Amino acid sequence: MKLQLALDITDLDKALKIADEVEKFADIIEIGTVLIYKHGDDVIKKFKERFPQKTILADAKIADSSKDAVEIFANAGADWITVLGGTNKNTIHNACSVAHELGKKIMLDLIDAHSPGQLALEAKSLGVDAILFHRSTTEDSQNIFAEQWEMVKGNTQIPIFITANINKDNVAEFLSIGASGIVLGKVITNAANPEEEMAYFSNIIGKKE
Repeated sequence: MKLQLALDITDLDKALKIADEVEKFADIIEIGTVLIYKHGDDVIKKFKERFPQKTILADAKIADSSKDAVEIFANAGADWITVLGGTNKNTIHNACSVAHELGKKIMLDLIDAHSPGQLALEAKSLGVDAILFHRSTTEDSQNIFAEQWEMVKGNTQIPIFITANINKDNVAEFLSIGASGIVLGKVITNAANPEEEMAYFSNIIGKKE
């Protein structure tokens, strides 16, 4: 299982500082959407220069003009780029084709997908390299989450990463369902000691492998 650090903050100096502290535990450093909104593709360049050996993911959430968008982030140094699952299939396929031509990968974000199970079934043929599954914080039924997860997981062999406000109290739940990776956001970026917090999750995952 992989650990993905999500830097969903706008303060670039803080994001770089946190990444400096925890990068040894992170498999993927995700440049959050709001960080990209504020600093543009230059933020990708800064992170790739600072962490050349790390996988850098641009959470671009591409929904249109996928060829140009993928090229922008790929040329800035992103190794992975996210595309929204709710956009049309041609946009997804074009994003994947361009990314692969440039030696990059696409993670399909299911946050806005209307039929996540069906999309998971079609993901491989579209060229998708990984899927990002969201557990909504507004869901009040564990059964809803379990049903949605099984629909997605049961319809694809593509790696699935899960993001769900994961913390020390609920991480065991997500380690048991067969995800390929977990995304850690506020639990790290809001922590008094990000390095200590990230080390905890790294240790937990190490015990599960």
